[in-house]
Amino acid sequence: MSGGRGAGSFYLEVYGCALSEFDALYMASILESKGMRRVERPEEADYIVINTCAVRLDTEQRIAERITELRRKLPGKKMVIAGCLVKARPGLVARLAPDASLLSPQAVDRVWDAVEALRSGGRLVELGGVRDTSWMPTPPLVDATATLMVQEGCLGDCSFCITKVARRQVKSYPPRLIVEKVRELVERGAREIRLTGTDVAVYGVDLPGKPTLADLLSMILEKVPGEYRIRVGMMTPDQAMRFIDDLLDVYRDERVYKYFHLPVQSGDDEVLKIMKRNYTVEEFKWLHRKIKSRFPEAMIATDIIVGHPGETEEAFMNTVRLVEELKFEKVHLAQYSIRPHTEAAAMPQVPDPVKKRRSSMLMKIIERIGLEINKRYVGRRVRALVAERSWRGNGFTARMDNYTPVVIPLREELLGRFVEVEVRDASFFDLRGEPVRVLG
Repeated sequence: MSGGRGAGSFYLEVYGCALSEFDALYMASILESKGMRRVERPEEADYIVINTCAVRLDTEQRIAERITELRRKLPGKKMVIAGCLVKARPGLVARLAPDASLLSPQAVDRVWDAVEALRSGGRLVELGGVRDTSWMPTPPLVDATATLMVQEGCLGDCSFCITKVARRQVKSYPPRLIVEKVRELVERGAREIRLTGTDVAVYGVDLPGKPTLADLLSMILEKVPGEYRIRVGMMTPDQAMRFIDDLLDVYRDERVYKYFHLPVQSGDDEVLKIMKRNYTVEEFKWLHRKIKSRFPEAMIATDIIVGHPGETEEAFMNTVRLVEELKFEKVHLAQYSIRPHTEAAAMPQVPDPVKKRRSSMLMKIIERIGLEINKRYVGRRVRALVAERSWRGNGFTARMDNYTPVVIPLREELLGRFVEVEVRDASFFDLRGEPVRVLG
């Protein structure tokens, strides 16, 4: 069957990061092009599509519970399960849903084949595949924002990471295609473009001429006119160091948020070696100083894992000291969780009570520092782009030039506009303010 009228309906559920959301969009675009209708409730669908994540144990457990629940409540409903968990833990997914079609992240372009297999009474299992970067779906606008995957895969071999099992090979979308999509999105009203990937710092290493992320940004800024902002996604520190000077030159353009997501993971050199992170604490500090010397108010976001195998009390305190010294504007803190098929899973483990104690202690420090940083803005007037509805639903989130969020009252006419905001209050997480005038 080639699609068309009567092709049926599908329900889509997504777990994980921006890459997972992008892959879900990819599948939805294909199914809708075949005449299928997307519905909001699984009960209404002929086919249930679940795009999964494998990065943390708690997420894996939540997905497993959800698949079990859907099969119990909707027996006989046909399912397609895709994403990182399928590639990283195919045996688990097959046990949870033995009749479902299974697709690796690199095989999401075969979602229609997966549906047709189910329609004919069989199932498709594709655990391999190579991402097709010759075509890219146009992402939907979420308020005034849109997310584009520019690459997947990494060059690292971190001991704790299961994502490398699911997304190992580096595949970058051609600059020409990315520029076309950014132009299309800006013309449709997007004002914030989020460029995402497994590690955007390795963008282009697989392409002819090996264009860097700095080259890609320069091309976008040159060829796409308009009032918009670009937010660059996560970069591993060792890869970002390769071209940081070129990148900082590009960041001088006001259309690039002064935002850098650079996961340090630990403030201890021995733990970084165990993690196989390919940089030292001093090298990370050098990178931090480099950025701050050019853009003093830049937001540097980082990730930290507490309780990784090999983390002694002294090593943990080194992480605490690093956080207090560098005063990161944003920290994603996670307790280490065992992931199968990783080196760290076979190492002696830090006891859970110790991980919880360390996490609680560090989180209090992170919140204190975050509040100190944000309080500096109280009483100031700042320029910000009204990008999206706040996660609380009671206002809009406007983004300053360094990506700091300012929650303002929900006034529909301001969405997608640049405004001057008077900052009235602050938490460690965000600012609260009142728009005083529209700037553009």
